[in-house]
Amino acid sequence: MARQTITVNEPNDRWMKEKIQGNEYASKSELINDLIRRQREQEEERIWLRNELIKGEESGLSSKSMAEVLKDAKTRAKKG
Repeated sequence: MARQTITVNEPNDRWMKEKIQGNEYASKSELINDLIRRQREQEEERIWLRNELIKGEESGLSSKSMAEVLKDAKTRAKKG
C-alpha cells in the first residue's frame, strides 16, 4: 500500500476526529480511503450516466408512446 502525507485544515481534521471517536472509522487512513472510494464510485456513475444520455440522444426520436416506453423500461428493469 502506498504511504502518503497529507495536510488538512482544522475544520476537516476536527470532522475526521469526530468520525473516528464516533466509531465510524478506526483511523484517519480508513476514513480517507473510504472517501476516495466513494468519490471514485460517484465518478464512475456520472460517466455511465453521461454515456447513457449520449446514447439516448444519438438514437434519435422514438415513435413509441409514453406508455410503451414506460412498459419497456419496467420490463428491462425486471430483467436486471
